[in-house]
Amino acid sequence: MKFRSSNVFRFGFSMVIAAGIFLSIAGFKGILHADENTYKSLKLFTDVLEELEKNYVDDVNTEELIHNAIKGMVGNLDPHSSFMPPEAFDELQDDTKGEFSGIGIVITMKDGILTVVSPIEGTPAYKAGIQAGDIIIRIDDKSTKDMALWEAVNMMRGPKHKTVLITIIRQDEPASIEYSLQRDLIPMESVRSVMLEPGYGYLRITNFRMSTLDDIKENLEKLESQNKGLKGLVMDLRDNPGGLLDQAVKISDLFLAQGDIVSIKGRQERNTQVFKAYASDDDRKYPVVVLINGGSASASEIVAGALQDHSRALILGTTSFGKGSVQTVRPLKDGFGIKYTIARYYTPNGRSIQAKGIEPDIEVKYEILEEKEKKTSTFDRMVREKDLKNSLKPETTIQPEKVKKQPKKHQRLLDTDQLQHDAQVKRALDILISYGVFSKLNGS
Repeated sequence: MKFRSSNVFRFGFSMVIAAGIFLSIAGFKGILHADENTYKSLKLFTDVLEELEKNYVDDVNTEELIHNAIKGMVGNLDPHSSFMPPEAFDELQDDTKGEFSGIGIVITMKDGILTVVSPIEGTPAYKAGIQAGDIIIRIDDKSTKDMALWEAVNMMRGPKHKTVLITIIRQDEPASIEYSLQRDLIPMESVRSVMLEPGYGYLRITNFRMSTLDDIKENLEKLESQNKGLKGLVMDLRDNPGGLLDQAVKISDLFLAQGDIVSIKGRQERNTQVFKAYASDDDRKYPVVVLINGGSASASEIVAGALQDHSRALILGTTSFGKGSVQTVRPLKDGFGIKYTIARYYTPNGRSIQAKGIEPDIEVKYEILEEKEKKTSTFDRMVREKDLKNSLKPETTIQPEKVKKQPKKHQRLLDTDQLQHDAQVKRALDILISYGVFSKLNGS
């Protein structure tokens, strides 16, 4: 299947949405093959429209009424189907390429409520402390009640350095919280990596865009070339809202040699397909721990589910978001567009994670581990060999390495010290190191 802009499966939570089909009134009466109930409903629609045109207290904009009807028709199907006016459809292209100016959050409509899926790492929203699951009730001085998703996106995007006021409510917080955020360019960088300890790499994937596969290959090659190869890898998919299906499939294939990766099943046969893994020359047999949380959605869940079902990786963290549906995007006449659900996807073992999510093999909640202050205890005051008079000094047989100049830290580089205090990352690293120790004990 070719992935074209007019018919591409998108698993990310686009930050521009509102969907439907453009139907002309003249077409209503020209339907020859509609069943009787459908025809009656369409006739009712035209009757209501005609009544409003003739007798409503003010003049009505017929085109606007029809567009609102289409928006309601498609929007009520599910949270991810939407009718897009030209301005929203044009901005859809920003979701998988380039950069834009905004506050840096991925949002969706959950039960008709504007909800944060995840903040984008390194952005104003992320730095301010906006969290997955936050409910946005106001943008500047406008309520988000009955606001279309694309309208909310347009209000939060804007000129760089201009301020927008976001009011949210959060579970377990007694009052609403206001954030005054200064818009900035939202980077589309999706992959970063660092060596946590010699032989143990960390790979952070923030979304799945057109260049993500190539970026991951480049980062993996860099990690694998150090310290005689990798002994283990921590793949961080936390707060990753998803993106393109083909990228999720190809990235899963980097770690699998055979078997299914994901299957999609729709009402139409053309929307049913199985994506498989194929053997490659790259030898990536080192153990992998994948980190997920409630902000890991869609394409992230495909990767985590595939590696979990094939016992290729251990999944650690908290249950993922649970978006198991497939959308397609199609352009309509006059610049309008429609995004609607065509299928559900399933993990290799046939699990549908729709509204369920991927459950971790080991549940570890996020927290920052504080450094404990060193306290002098009775045992610390006990005499040791080095304290004895005339004790032999340790013999130095290894020449000290020359001190290398450390490169200046870039704001987008990963902070190894900070990662070491991340409870989930620390637990993942401990598991990988323990696995290596026990493998040696077992002679494998």
